[in-house]
Amino acid sequence: MIIIDGNNLTLKQVIDVSRRNSNVSLSRGSIERMKSSREKVEKILAGGMPMYGVNTGFGDLQSVKIDGTQIIELQKNLIRSHSSGYGKSTDEESVRAMMLIRANALAKGYSGVRHEVVESLLQLLNLHIYPHIPEKGSVGSSGDLAPLAHLALVLMGEGKVIDNGKIVDAREILFKKGYMPITLDSKEGISLINGTSFMLANLALAFDEAKNILEHAVVSSALSMHVLSATSAPLDQNLFIARPYKEHSIVAKNIAKLLENSENIETGTKSKVQDAYSLRCTPTVLGSVLQTLKFVKGILEIELNSATDNPLVFDNVISGCNFHGEPLALSADYLSIAFVEAGNLMERRIFRMLDASLSGLKPFLADNPGVESGLMIPQYVAAALCNENKVLAYPSSADTIPTSANQEDHNSMGATSARKLREILNNVKGIVAIELLTSYRAMEMYGASGDHIEKVYSLLKERIGEMRGDIETTYLINSITKLIDERTLIENLPLRLM
Repeated sequence: MIIIDGNNLTLKQVIDVSRRNSNVSLSRGSIERMKSSREKVEKILAGGMPMYGVNTGFGDLQSVKIDGTQIIELQKNLIRSHSSGYGKSTDEESVRAMMLIRANALAKGYSGVRHEVVESLLQLLNLHIYPHIPEKGSVGSSGDLAPLAHLALVLMGEGKVIDNGKIVDAREILFKKGYMPITLDSKEGISLINGTSFMLANLALAFDEAKNILEHAVVSSALSMHVLSATSAPLDQNLFIARPYKEHSIVAKNIAKLLENSENIETGTKSKVQDAYSLRCTPTVLGSVLQTLKFVKGILEIELNSATDNPLVFDNVISGCNFHGEPLALSADYLSIAFVEAGNLMERRIFRMLDASLSGLKPFLADNPGVESGLMIPQYVAAALCNENKVLAYPSSADTIPTSANQEDHNSMGATSARKLREILNNVKGIVAIELLTSYRAMEMYGASGDHIEKVYSLLKERIGEMRGDIETTYLINSITKLIDERTLIENLPLRLM
């Protein structure tokens, strides 16, 4: 059981809840804070003071005063009208992360909602009830309004849920699983939907995926260096004393460790002055990607324990901009660009291993070149993935489109940034898989040496078997991507990046 209090949620806990189905409950302290915050809201309401989103309209309708008898209707109308998303359903892992993150933001005690609302949200999560949340429709400011409205709609007993992969009416599933819908009171509607939880959920899951992909990219880099008999000179730690980026040094140390006792590296070091950039500059490029990953981790750790709502309740009520997704939008775009570069680097090494004039190996690693095409086409696939990534790398945060009659005249577009980051990462994972496949085939033909290189070769052989003659490689690539997801290679290697 994971206990949340609004202040101590970790990335690991987000992964445990979203991917391992850990249950969640509220801390006693967070319940007391929410009670205190709620009392302040009710006191303001009793005094008749205008408070945005509590007894006023929303967005450009902020000046419309709402009568006290219409407060409950206001909440329902807000959630129903904002449930306007488009596209396919958000996957269950992302929905679980989103529910956890929203609950934690409210548990911080600055939103003025009853603790029963958060407990209802956690009940949905623990009962494995997943609202149907269309993945498109958030502009990343005033929070993720449309996605979170679809979530809040199910809390109210309305909307749709995903059941066994199908979109069905929520009422039947809620009744079957014993969930009692909640009636939202003043401010609770806006507090549920005015936050960064959708983009943050996607970015948090993307971070976990990115870390795993980068670790495997370090492994595939070492294999390519082995196959191409690269010199070990670029791994010399003196270089990183002269240019002291810690992350560059870390990548170099990890690759050097993986290449211990590689006869090919010993041969290359003795016979070459220097290698092509795609080999020689690997610590610099992947080290820079690691820098980006660490930067984004810092942003995530702050945002996971932030109140992203408006207005917020202190001793007084303050309208601000905590709902704006700019830090997440910029982080997602930064990480996207970094991993596009990682993919570009790996594609160049795949090409090099398959070009006989560059590698000194058989053309396309075919047993009988000409009659057989070998791994010619997997390089095409890597090139296609790189091309798609370059299109996706355009930063969504560089764009803004005004909304709500120009009251909300600058938007972060962070939800788009986070969603396309995950698509880029999936493509880069495919490129890593193709580099692992290519280096495996080269070692199958020409041999592997060094304890760790031989270990990786054996693990790959267990998964994909022998490659003799021309065969369909799609299932081999898919098999390796599954191996990456399982993290089996990393668990069997002395690899540590962060």
